[in-house]
Parts: sequence; structure tokens; C-alpha cells
Amino acid sequence: MITTEAKHDNLSMSDNYLNHTKGIKSWLFTLDHKRIGMMYLICILLAFLLGGIFAMLIRFHLLTPDGALMTQDQYNQAFTVHGAVMVFLVIIPAVPAALGNFVLPIMLGAKDVAFPRLNLFSWWLWILGLVFFLISLGTGGVDTGWTFYTPYSIDKASSMGGVIPALIGAFVLGFSSIFTGMNFIVTIHRLRPVGMTWFRMPLFLWGTYATAIIQVLATPVIGITLLLLIVERSFGIGIFDPALGGDPVLYQHFFWFYSHPAVYIMILPAMGIVSELIAVHSHRHIFGYKFIAYSSIAIAMFGFLVWGHHMFTSGQSQLVNIIFSLITFSVSIPSAIKVFNWLATLYKGSISLNTPMLYGLSFIFIFGIGGLTGLYCATLNTDVHLHDSYFIVAHFHYVMMGSALIGFIGGIHHWWPKMTGKMYNEAWGRFACVLVFVGFNVTFFTQFMMGSRGMPRRYATYQPEFQTYHVISTIGSTIMALGFVITAIYLLHSVFKGKKAPRNPWGGRSLEWQCSSPPPWDNFAEQPEVGDCYDFSVLVWNEEEQGYDWRKDAVHPGE
Repeated sequence: MITTEAKHDNLSMSDNYLNHTKGIKSWLFTLDHKRIGMMYLICILLAFLLGGIFAMLIRFHLLTPDGALMTQDQYNQAFTVHGAVMVFLVIIPAVPAALGNFVLPIMLGAKDVAFPRLNLFSWWLWILGLVFFLISLGTGGVDTGWTFYTPYSIDKASSMGGVIPALIGAFVLGFSSIFTGMNFIVTIHRLRPVGMTWFRMPLFLWGTYATAIIQVLATPVIGITLLLLIVERSFGIGIFDPALGGDPVLYQHFFWFYSHPAVYIMILPAMGIVSELIAVHSHRHIFGYKFIAYSSIAIAMFGFLVWGHHMFTSGQSQLVNIIFSLITFSVSIPSAIKVFNWLATLYKGSISLNTPMLYGLSFIFIFGIGGLTGLYCATLNTDVHLHDSYFIVAHFHYVMMGSALIGFIGGIHHWWPKMTGKMYNEAWGRFACVLVFVGFNVTFFTQFMMGSRGMPRRYATYQPEFQTYHVISTIGSTIMALGFVITAIYLLHSVFKGKKAPRNPWGGRSLEWQCSSPPPWDNFAEQPEVGDCYDFSVLVWNEEEQGYDWRKDAVHPGE
């Protein structure tokens, strides 16, 4: 007897979201959340390639004290493009827009997000933002730094002609982020299936939900700020420029009021991914589910209260500095809750050291260093010494790239069989992960030492005493880049030559593992039944399908 679910799986082999309709137009104007997520993923990875190229140019330029590749103006443009592309085009949209779009509705057992047309519009806005960034490169470039601080972004004599297109690009990308956040909030509130209460949701949904709140509440602030900057540069109206009677510190307050919550836009969904990786690949019920869920909301709340720790040296009052320092220490508590609960989940688990799990473990290690070094930045007397040094560069990359991006790549590997219906080469995956992990730590841990010795950031030239550190850092970045290149090769190879993925290759318990790989165009033939998304006792290895299936004697999910 063939069940309805089996019939749907057999049908999906020939009719899935990848081939349900054909032609480029069917992709560019699709309302299918899965196709939109894949388009986001492809575009974000191409933007990551662009940002990575500029990162390597910077590192090779710094091999010698006098600079090996670029003039000082070209160097300023290179690190501005690297920072702006990586922050606005890659890390902020990476997990929510790409993986969130693909996975979130299927995790809810839904057919799509709440507003499919708004979802497609968000992707088109991302493309429009990318176009404006490319225009800025073609009209003289930008040399202000990715923060667009005044007076650098206002002084037309020193800054390039691409400032306004870059500002417009960031402004448009803000709308894309807001619309995505609104869509996810409504989807989680209104499309949860029967039986999926708030505390039966996968933790990835909690991380995405907390992120969406920040996107909706914080992004309008940076949008208005960038708009004011455009008006000031275009019409000479004094808002932030001191030469026109404006206040540059006011710009810093506005910018960091958004940009520190943006840190959590980048890392909260990655934390949600790590919760899934740790639980699924250790085959153990997540420890402290409610604490991890509540900590996501707590981090989102604290994110709105700590922006002033970026401005300890800006001249604000000592009382305000002390308050911001205290709140900054407090934000470490919910972050530590997550780490300790992940470690407790691993304890006595049946750990599979496959590629997704290696990225999950790498995240915990790197995030631990990023978080602990943040305590030095929160302490007033040490931050004054470390401010604007390579210590800050290293801390920022440990949190943003080493944590948020590592979580993103781990999520890609975790859901790659589901997204493509193909398995990648595990041996190459583990090897590339080791290269990325080693290369990352060699690159940026060296910069902690360099910064504590007084090497300022953003300098195109430096004193010879720092050359050894820069050479080691460049070697590390080359190793890391090699790891990313290998990753791209074996993932692309899997699309064309990889073996077919089973429905549930890892033994996951959330709803996306109940549909076929790749998912059908409508996700589920019938509404799936909800059970405990971290109860792995009902799963058994199916040797014939080389994947996990329900135990025949197990209680059906939902009963």
C-alpha cells in the first residue's frame, strides 16, 4: 500500500520547485519563497566574492610597510567597498533573506510566506541596492569608510563622486530588510500550524523572529539618517557637517543606534542555525530550550540600548559612558546562556563530526573569542587604548565574519541537500572547513596582538615593527580564501554530479525534513503533523534510502 506522503515524494522527483516551471522569467517573477531564497543565496554569494576580492587586495597591499599594490586613495576606496559590500549586501541579508526565505515556511508547514509579492519585491530592492553600489564604483568610488562618517562623506574635495549612489544603495537595501522582517513576523504569527505553540517552534524560527523585530524597528533610523546625509551633501544644508553648523557626533548617534542592533541582525539568525546544527548533529534534545528562546528576545532588546559603547572617545559625558559600559556587559549574559546550553546539549550526545557540525563547533569557538574580547571594548580604560586599532578590527571580524558568516555557511551545508536534492562530498567539506577555521584564526588572532601594540586600523602604510604580524595575517587570509574556493567547487560539483539526497539525511525532526528533497513546489501535499522538533528517539536509519525515517513502533508525530 502506497501512502499519500509516498505518492507525493515520488511525484516530487519529477515535479519539484526547481523544475515546476521553466525559463528565466519564471524565476525572476516567481512568488515561490524557495526560488526567492535561492536567488538571494546566489546573489549574496556573488557579492561575498566581490567583497572577498577587495579583502585580499587589502591584505596583499599590507605585506610591506610602504604598501605593495595601491596608492593611499585607492586603499581607502578598497576598504570602503569591502566593508560596505560585506555589511550591507552580504552579512545583514545572508541568513534571513536566503536561508530564512527558503526554510522558514517549510519549518512552519506552510505553503509560502504571508506576503509572497512583498517577498519578491524585497529581492528586487536588494538587486536595485546592488546596482547603486556598482554605480558608485563606476563614478569615482567611495573613500569614506563603510560608516560614511561626516565630514568625510560631506567634503566633496576629499571624498569621491560615488558617495551619493552608495548612500542611495544602502537606503534601498534598508527597505528590502524592513519588508523581509515584516513578512517573517506576520508569517510566524499567522501561519503556524495546529499544535505548534511558541515553545514548540524550532529555535531557528526564534532567532529569525527576534531578527525581524530589529529589522523593522531599527532600520528606519539608518534610512532617515542616510537620507539626511544625501540632502546635506546635495544642497549644503548643515545637519552633520561642522563646517555648515551641523553636529558630526549626532550622525554617530543615529548611525550606531541602527548599526549596533544590525550586529544582532547579522548574528541572531546565525545563532538560530547553530542551535539546529548542535541538536540535529549530536542527535540529542536541545538543552534549555526556553532559555535559548528567551535569550534571543533578550539580545534583541539589549541591542537597542548599547550603541553608545562605540562612542566612548567621542566626548560624551562620563556618566553616559559608564551607563553604556554597564549595559554592554549585561548583553553578554543572554549570549553566554546560548553557549552554555549548546555545550550542555553536546554532553553525552551521539555527535556526528560531519561538515555542518564542524561549522557549528567552529562558531562556538570563534564566537567565544569574539564575545570575550568584546569585554575589553566595553571596559572604559582599555577601550580608550584599543579604540581605532587593529584590536577592534579583529574583534569585529570574530563576531561578524567568524560567527555570523560561519553560521551562515554551516546553515548552507545543513540545508544544501534539502535545497538542491543533492549530497556534497563530505571529505572535501570537512577539509575546507578546517582550512577556513585555521585561516580565519591565523588572520585575525594575529591582529589582536598587533592592535594591542598600537597598530591603528585603516592605515595604508605602517611602521616596520608591525610587518611580521601583517605577513602572518595575509598568509592566514590566503589559507581561508583557499577554503572558500574549495567549498564553492564541491558545492557546484554536487549540483551536477552529486548523489541524490534522501528526504532526511541528518536525522532532523523539524517539519522541513518531512518533505522530499528538493521540496515540492507546494511544500506539502497535506498539512504535516507537529511533534517535538528535538525528539530524535522516533527516528531510525533507513539503509535502503541512506537517510532517516520514522521508527515503525514509534508514536506518530503529533500524537
